[in-house]
Amino acid sequence: MSISKTIFITGVSSGFGRAIAYQALQAGHKVIGTVRKPEDLKDFEAINKSRAFGRILDVRNTDDIKKVVAEVESTVGPVDVLINNAGYGHEGIMEESSMEEIRHQFDVNVFGGIAMMKAVIPLMRQRRKGHILNITSMGGYITMPGISDYCGSKFAMVGISESLSKELHPFNIYVTSVAPGSFRTDWAGRSMVRTPRKIADYDELFDPIRRAREEKSGNQLGDPIKAAHAILNLLGSDSPPAHLILGSDALELIREHLHRFNQDTTTWEALTRSTDGGL
Repeated sequence: MSISKTIFITGVSSGFGRAIAYQALQAGHKVIGTVRKPEDLKDFEAINKSRAFGRILDVRNTDDIKKVVAEVESTVGPVDVLINNAGYGHEGIMEESSMEEIRHQFDVNVFGGIAMMKAVIPLMRQRRKGHILNITSMGGYITMPGISDYCGSKFAMVGISESLSKELHPFNIYVTSVAPGSFRTDWAGRSMVRTPRKIADYDELFDPIRRAREEKSGNQLGDPIKAAHAILNLLGSDSPPAHLILGSDALELIREHLHRFNQDTTTWEALTRSTDGGL
């Protein structure tokens, strides 16, 4: 067994958070897991009476985040690893989606994650060690119609993670953006917020995509337990990567995207270079 760590995971009531927390506890780690409902708190702590520590937390409440992290550090112990997992998917054509829906997507997926990082970084920096893993998505590297704000939120977290990894490297703190492909979680099922359709012009493009996503829910290629094992293996690395892709579907789609990007930059290289001016 690897050296026991204290791991703080947001959103452990289901999906990746639940799988990672369960496997971490099985491996002998201490896990602080956040949920939003009291019944989920009891359910999580029942997994292991001595090493599962549940906390009620909504990551949109930044003042609560600071208090919870401070309390955990004083009662459970120093946090070695933060896994920013709390988040959800919003599906909706941008023109049909309200600004409130879009803001909420960023409040949870981006600003909640940032607030969590800002709460643990000063403590990790003082100790000169730590690892932050942000659960992003292949949607942080590629895009699909109908989830523009979701992809935007994940692109944001990928960029923030990579930049932050450079800021924290001198302090022996690693930051990894973990990008899963399609996994058998509730992301495309009960956890997905879907904006009702209103504009007929988008029917031909988007209705088949929405139907396919609903039908595929629960039958995706990826296994959350195997993803949890992969993430825990990463925690044992002396030099973890800034980016980790999970799932062969994500790997193929991201490679395809990078190939098309390189083709476009080559095709338009002359125009790109034409903007340089002599000094």
